[in-house]
Amino acid sequence: MRLAVINDELSQDIEQAAATTSRLGFDGLEIRSSGGVAPHRMDDAALARIRATVARHGLRVAGFDPPALKCELPRTAAETDSARALVTDSVRRAELLGAPFVRIFTFYRQGDPDPRRAAAAAREVLDGVPLGRVPLLVETGMRTNSPTMRHTLEFLDALGDDRLGILWDPGNSVFSGWDPAPFPQDYALGRERIRHVHVKDPDGRRAYVRLGDGDLPWPAIVARLAEDGYRDWISLETHWRVGRVLNQAQRDEPWGEEFTAGGFEASSTCMRLLREMTRTTGEDSVPAGPDAHTVEAGA
Repeated sequence: MRLAVINDELSQDIEQAAATTSRLGFDGLEIRSSGGVAPHRMDDAALARIRATVARHGLRVAGFDPPALKCELPRTAAETDSARALVTDSVRRAELLGAPFVRIFTFYRQGDPDPRRAAAAAREVLDGVPLGRVPLLVETGMRTNSPTMRHTLEFLDALGDDRLGILWDPGNSVFSGWDPAPFPQDYALGRERIRHVHVKDPDGRRAYVRLGDGDLPWPAIVARLAEDGYRDWISLETHWRVGRVLNQAQRDEPWGEEFTAGGFEASSTCMRLLREMTRTTGEDSVPAGPDAHTVEAGA
């Protein structure tokens, strides 16, 4: 497996984020906001600078995180077209970055999760999107129609397109209240479709805390990923801040200094902790190849 961190969990300054990531022995940066600009609003020159800065520090771009399908279910043709345009442009931006995937969601839910209704809407949105250019990964999203692996698999089954993979974020599952203990059962359900993992540690539904101090057994999760031959990225999405707690609006729109403030110290601490977890499993910067997501049969 390879270690990454989402850049704006460290700094809005891409140079500082890349230098710190390299210094702490991580392999990549997952790109969200930078320079106070949201990912879906960056111009091409900014994307080129980010890519060059990441490469100059010996790192790789580990993913691209726009707010694709992070909205209410479309009710009109215009809303469907708007959602489609964001996904299509995100694919183009990911290509400019050299990102291995675009992260998408399953729309904000109203009441209980409804993954099949979300899949029907997503099918319309994705019609015409060039899915073969950059893979789309569906996140287990805290306020969306896929807060758990079970919901995400139901969404993918209803969507019926095997080109989409899963971005597993067990912290979101806990924080959503829909699965207080998503490991090992939730992981086992979807392990064959997991292509990326977000790492953060929730204290119930109250706040995110320092890695290792919350509800998730991250050392056991990392060990299981290693045992199963996982070769993709595990990426720190800290969401813990020293001296403050992120509010819902900041978690919904995680960009700019209002979101990042206090993240450098917190994320640097968690990066060291995550690095140590991988060392104890014997997983130390295993290169990710073209078939990196494959796991051993029967593992």
